[in-house]
Amino acid sequence: MPSHHTEEEDKPCRACSDFKSWSKKTKAKIPTTSKPEPPAVQNKECPLDKEELGNATWGFLHTLASYYPEKPSKIEADNMVKFFNIFSQFYPCEPCAQDFQEDIQKNPPKTKTREELAKWLCDRHNTVNEKLGKPLFDCSKVHERWRDGWLDGSCD
Repeated sequence: MPSHHTEEEDKPCRACSDFKSWSKKTKAKIPTTSKPEPPAVQNKECPLDKEELGNATWGFLHTLASYYPEKPSKIEADNMVKFFNIFSQFYPCEPCAQDFQEDIQKNPPKTKTREELAKWLCDRHNTVNEKLGKPLFDCSKVHERWRDGWLDGSCD
């Protein structure tokens, strides 16, 4: 298995840590003002519905793309193409899987760089958003949303 170690891995990883651990590593201060607790969410250990599955899946895929190597090896790039093709075959929502398969046939995964993959995936997501009548996402902000946090510090 190829190593994914880069200089960036020496930085604390938001996706690999809880907030308090990440905050200690980055020396970020935890806000001292107490925020109201969010309303208790009913713990329903039930299968995900289409919307829950879609939201979780897009979050995972965008995070994956944002942590993809900046300059992947040929093997890593080829494996990412394979991943998306296999993923599209086994996605549990059959109409969604079919749509995604058709979309990636017309627009094959772009995996030469992190930026290229993140932009390609954002475009695929916006294709779905457009079909569903949802707002389009500004693809220039993918890493803020799924890796670094918003520039205004609201994720810190």
